[in-house]
Parts: sequence; structure tokens; C-alpha cells
Amino acid sequence: MFQSIKKVLAAYFKEMSFEPRIAELLPRNGGYTMPLFGKDVLAGVIVGVVALPLSMAFSISAGGTPAQGIYTAIMAGFFVSLLGGSKFQIAGPTGAFVTIIFGVQTRYGMDGLIMATILAGLMLLAMGLSGLGKFIKYIPHPVTMGFTTGIGLLIFSQQIKDLFALDIAASSPEFFTKWAEYAGAFSTFQWPSLALGLATIAVIILMRRFAPRIPGAAAAVAIATIVTAVFSLPVETIGSRYAGIPASLPIPALPALNWEIIRDVLPSAFTIALLAAIESLLSAVVADGMTGDRHNANMELVAQGLGNLAAGLFGGIPATGAIARTATNIKNGAVSPVSGLVHVLTLVVFILFLAPAASSIPLASLAGVLIVVSWDMSDIPRFVRLMRASPKSDTIVLLTTFALTVTFDLTFAVEIGVILAVFLFLRRVIEVAAIKPENNELIAELAYGEIGKRTRNEIEALSKDAVEIYEISGPFFFGVTDMLQTTLRTIPQNTRVIILRMRDVPAVDASGIAALETFMAQCKAKKITLMLSEIREQPLKALGKYGFIDSLGVENVKDTLPKTLDAAEDIVEGEGLLNRATPPKPHVLTR
Repeated sequence: MFQSIKKVLAAYFKEMSFEPRIAELLPRNGGYTMPLFGKDVLAGVIVGVVALPLSMAFSISAGGTPAQGIYTAIMAGFFVSLLGGSKFQIAGPTGAFVTIIFGVQTRYGMDGLIMATILAGLMLLAMGLSGLGKFIKYIPHPVTMGFTTGIGLLIFSQQIKDLFALDIAASSPEFFTKWAEYAGAFSTFQWPSLALGLATIAVIILMRRFAPRIPGAAAAVAIATIVTAVFSLPVETIGSRYAGIPASLPIPALPALNWEIIRDVLPSAFTIALLAAIESLLSAVVADGMTGDRHNANMELVAQGLGNLAAGLFGGIPATGAIARTATNIKNGAVSPVSGLVHVLTLVVFILFLAPAASSIPLASLAGVLIVVSWDMSDIPRFVRLMRASPKSDTIVLLTTFALTVTFDLTFAVEIGVILAVFLFLRRVIEVAAIKPENNELIAELAYGEIGKRTRNEIEALSKDAVEIYEISGPFFFGVTDMLQTTLRTIPQNTRVIILRMRDVPAVDASGIAALETFMAQCKAKKITLMLSEIREQPLKALGKYGFIDSLGVENVKDTLPKTLDAAEDIVEGEGLLNRATPPKPHVLTR
């Protein structure tokens, strides 16, 4: 028994291809040369410099400490680079999590946030091992665009306090309440902080325009830190608020197991896992487009899961693949996951040897960095174009997800957005589904094309009142099954045979099978013989396993239309109902 289980698992893992991309550096796969190593080192150091201020800024904006952001970038970055399914992925804290992290930390404290991070890591691990990686990309685009733009607006709103140095002890997590607090405290704003924040934004924009190879955020923060120290500006810094950054890595520890907290944070953990999966795989797709590579989605989710587990154990916050840092990695010449490991080493060196220097970083400068990030994340021009070009239903999903993200809760917004998208999809499918009388072209096709061995007189022998032909097109699932009931109500009273032509039905689900079973029972009650023609592999297997074929009778299932018509003619002839005046009246059930 154990040998059988071992063989099944071995076959499963081989099929799923759970091999990290770093394995390509082994000698059996071509090896790894010093020139390639040199390229990875250069790219990794640059990405490490870029990741440093972003990791601190995202953590601060989410209600954590600068150190937690760096710990997260180190732990998640290490596992994702070592075990990930993309050669170029850089992982760490990102803007997608800021609002949900802030909400969890506000409601349940840091222990609740760490527990949510660990639970999200376990969920990501399960997603990868179960092969769900390839399905994550099917989250509707209006949903992802809606909550991404909403998150960008929330990140921007969270930076106003530090940008203006407003005298607010602890701002509210609610969007409108927060802005009301800003308005009430506006008289306390400080010019030096605002000037540093605006200067940081200006430097980033100028760097992008005139020196795109230089990390704009890192350069802007460095300049702001030097100016603050030289001129002794009266602004709040990392040192004044957080007492600096410890010059060592923390010891891993589990948070206190509290089942009530686990139950409370579980929905948020699911949202974190879903967002991490979406953003990580989107980042991997972007990297593929830039390099011509192809990532392994399931292995990437496994690595993201382990990275978040490690981040949680070391007191960090949720992490995912970071598109901007991954693109920076590629643009600076990375050739393998080694560059991601060098990026991690760069952050470790900073913690061990340069942590005291971070104490002088002004918080207004980090706020400026995140304001630029929020603009990039929101992608307002694309949001407006999507509203103009999309169908009204997509616009409704987009605006609903955006509004719920901003005014309520990201978890709720994602859930409602996906549900809305599913219902609108079903409505579109049902709107185009109909039972139509067959046109003259298909009648000619039936008479002279697909059943060429039968003469026209033989076809006309099947009375239109005795035999009805319907063609079902598209997947027969729960969204279109009630059309069968409509069909039964429209057939003539003296019909004796109904043929369902299923050559264009690729799949049938449980609701479809149940509808067919009900339809068959109603046909039997009316003394009508139901026949299936040209049924494809998946529907045939599903109906067979369910027992529908046995109930229908194997003699009433034919693989070609000529055979079905022969059998129908035999039934009609046996009842003495032949009418050679007109051919059968075909219909089509279309989707």
C-alpha cells in the first residue's frame, strides 16, 4: 500500500514539475560561470539598494516598524529566490498588502498580523501543491484593477500624516474618518517635512526622466537623509519614532496560539494569500515578457508560501513578488535566481553594519516614496481608459470593487468583486443562449451533406410532428440548463422522438446532468423517446458514471446523426406514424 502511495505521489510531483529554477545552475543543466555570477552580483546589489527604502516604507505605512519590513524582504526574498518558479522574481513587502495589513494590525494587534501572515503562507503552499497556480490568472481584470486602484488611493491617504507632519496620535483606518482628522489637524503641519517629501517626489521623477538606471527612490531618500543631518532639520525620523533599527536578525518564534484570533484573521489571511498569488504570478508574467523565459506557477506559489511562513516566524509582515523590483533586477543584467540571493545578502549587510545610519532617514521622505508608488499602482490613465472602453457590466464590477476597497474593506471588496464578475459572466452566457428553429441552410446540410446515404424522400419520411431535432452548443452547465424545460414546452403534442445533437458540447456538469435527467423523465411521461447524438468524450463519461446512459438506454445513444435518424425512423415506423410530406424540424440550442 505504501509503495502504491509513493508511486502516486512521485508521479504527481513529476507531472507538476516541482523543481526550483535555481536547479538549472547545477552542472547537469549546463552549470554556472563566473561571468554570469558577476552579472547577478551587480543586479542583486542594485535591487537590494532599491528594496531597502521600499521595505521600510511599506512596513511603516502598514503599521509595522522599519525593521519588520527589512526582515520580511530578507526572509521572503531568500526562499522565493532559492525555491521559486521564476528566475528573476524579487519578493518582499509591497503596496498590495498595506491596507489589509494596517486593518489587521489595528484590530488584532501584531500577534494577529503575524498569525495572518503564517496562515496565508500555509494557504499559498496548499495552492501551489494542489496545482492551482495556473488558475489564479483567471481572476477578472476589472476586479484586480478595481482593488489595485483603490489600494493606491488608500496608500496615498496614509502618507498625508507624515508628509505634512500632522499632530495626530493615531489616525483612523477608515478612509473618510482619516481625511476628517487631517482636516482637523491641518493647522499643525510643518513646512520642513512637506518640503522634504515634495523634494523626494521631484528627485524620483527627475531620476526616471534623466537617469533611469539609478534607483530613484534610494537616491531620493539618501539625499533627504543627508540634507536632514547637515541642516539639522526639525523633522521626525526613523530614529525619533522607532529608536532606529536593531543591528541583528531576530530569533524565530511562533505567535501565541489563540483560536479566537485564528478564526478572526482567517478571512484576512485568505485575502492576503489570494493577493500574494495574483501579484506574484503577475510579476512572473511580466518577467517572462521581458526575458522570453517561462515561469513555473505552482513552484512559485510554493516558494511564496514558504517565504511568508518564514517572514511570519521572524516577526515580519506578508510578502509577494514585487513587479518593480523584479523589473529592476532584469534591467540590471540578472541571469539567474542568484541575483535575488545577492539582494537578500545586501539587506543582511545593511542590518549588521549600517543599521545606525537608518536612524536619520526622515519619515516625510519615505512618505514621498510611497506617494509615487501609490500613483504607479493606481495607474489612473489606464483606469479611465478601462471605464470608457469596457462594457457597462465590467464598469460596474470595476467601480464597485474600487468603491468597496476604499470605503469598507479589501477582503469584502475582493469577494464581492469576484461574485459580481461571476454573475455578470453567467448573465452574458444566458443572454446569448436560445432555442432557435433551424434555418434553411442547416436543413439542406441535413438532407444532402452529413447523411448523404439517405435520400431526401427517406428524410421526409420522418414527420416534423413525430421527430424533433435540437442541437446544443457550448458547455452544458448550471447557467443554461433551464433551457431544456423551455424546449419541452414548445414541442408538438404528437412528437414521439426528440434528438439532442451534442457534437458541440465539450463538457457537462452536475447541474447539466440533473437537467437532462429531469428532461428524460418528462419525455418518458409524455411517451417520447429521447435520443443523444454525437456526444463527446467528457459528457459521455460523466453521464455514464452517473447512470444516465443506463436509464436512457444505450440503444438511444448514437455516435453519428445518420445512425440516430435510422433509429428514430424505426421508432416512428413501428408506431405507424410515418409522414413523408416534410422533413423533421431541426432546432439549435445555442450559447
